[in-house]
Amino acid sequence: MGNQLVYYGLVMVAFIGSLLLYFKIARRFAIIDKPNERSSHKDITIRGGGIIFLVAAFAVLLRHYNDFLLPVIGLVVMGIISFLDDIFNLSSLMRVSFHFIAVTLLFHYLKVDSTFALEQIVLLYILVTGILNAYNFMDGINGITGVYSLVILGCLQWINLCQIDFLPADTLWFPMLACLVFLFFNFRKKAVCFAGDVGSMTIAFWILILLFSLILSTGNYSYFLFLSVYGVDAVLTIMHRLWRKENIFIAHRLHFYQLLANEQQLPHRTVSLIYGGIQLVINIWIMFSGWSFLQNFLVTCLPLIIGYIILKPRMMIK
Repeated sequence: MGNQLVYYGLVMVAFIGSLLLYFKIARRFAIIDKPNERSSHKDITIRGGGIIFLVAAFAVLLRHYNDFLLPVIGLVVMGIISFLDDIFNLSSLMRVSFHFIAVTLLFHYLKVDSTFALEQIVLLYILVTGILNAYNFMDGINGITGVYSLVILGCLQWINLCQIDFLPADTLWFPMLACLVFLFFNFRKKAVCFAGDVGSMTIAFWILILLFSLILSTGNYSYFLFLSVYGVDAVLTIMHRLWRKENIFIAHRLHFYQLLANEQQLPHRTVSLIYGGIQLVINIWIMFSGWSFLQNFLVTCLPLIIGYIILKPRMMIK
């Protein structure tokens, strides 16, 4: 136990050093986020701090090269194209092409071709792409990506250690440590760095690797509800914008969390903790309820949907 603590302590020190080195590079080449009228921030901040998740992915690869090669390659593909998009604003076609490659590598690792029919695999591509983009859309205030991801990873690790051993523990410990390091610099009133697309897309892809591995090991689709808070906000906000006849691909400030932070003036960190806290309660319920997916969906998502529909109009500035 003592040796493990020393080992993970050294890993965390290495992660901190990697991120500090990146900060120097980012300042040198002006990899920064400038606030605009759609932002929830007022200060120029380093963009791409989520590159720490790529560093963690390489660390996993060093430990589990033979068993985890394909998903890590997919994760790296996702992270690199997202980082380049942070810097150069790549075309949608280029982004989608590389996302398709990354997801295909994930599906090959999971052997979905031997588990699902062709039409189901097509739907899975759509589902995964939707989840990745939703996770990216939700990354807009200090702490939310790190806190929310840490909650999901922590619950998955508890299942992995106490209920069913579905993946090597390091594949969860490393992203958890990366989240803690990232939060040290991001979970502040004035953040040192933002995750950027490289952060939100990479950690989302990593979480999907873990979630799909667990679901295919157990046959329990209720674990998808580990993403329910983000899912409800993202899906209902898209529906809301479509109803308002807005272009859903243009940046906006209509997410529920954005209204809490901007219109209601709640501190970013408070909103992040609210989202993480609600998801934690839901995850604990899922881990111990033993109910079916439909029952769990009604118990967990229906209150979120009702709350969104009732509260959002009252929060919006007329």
